[in-house]
Amino acid sequence: MSQQCIDPIVGKILAGWRYDISHLAPEMCGDYESHLRGCEHCRSRQKIHRIIDVGLIVLASLSAFVFLLAFGVIRHFGPRHAFWLEIAALFGFASSALIWLGVAVATPAPVTVLDAAKEGARRVHDRLPEEIRQRLPEEIRTKITGT
Repeated sequence: MSQQCIDPIVGKILAGWRYDISHLAPEMCGDYESHLRGCEHCRSRQKIHRIIDVGLIVLASLSAFVFLLAFGVIRHFGPRHAFWLEIAALFGFASSALIWLGVAVATPAPVTVLDAAKEGARRVHDRLPEEIRQRLPEEIRTKITGT
């Protein structure tokens, strides 16, 4: 049996934004955050969208790397028609870079990755012995713990 959204109106609004509430004013986020906490349907959809967004960025990054690698191999071995192969490799790199930039701008993937990195840093910080935590500069401790 498929899960249903607990509040279809809010669910449709969130779906229209692809479940991105990261750039909303704090006073507007409250209702949407509480909806996402209580609605398994919307939370699972948000997770799927984040996986797709991050996957697209990873795929575009790998594609760009492969095209740069191809360019380097062509330059190194200098086969016949090397110029056109180099142009094709550079065009592929430029296309991958534009796709990466488009995904990064149009989706909340960078925010998601940054949040995951902050959460990881917070977990590492919490496991450190107290004397090492005290050695960290106050500015870094504040960024990691959020207090």
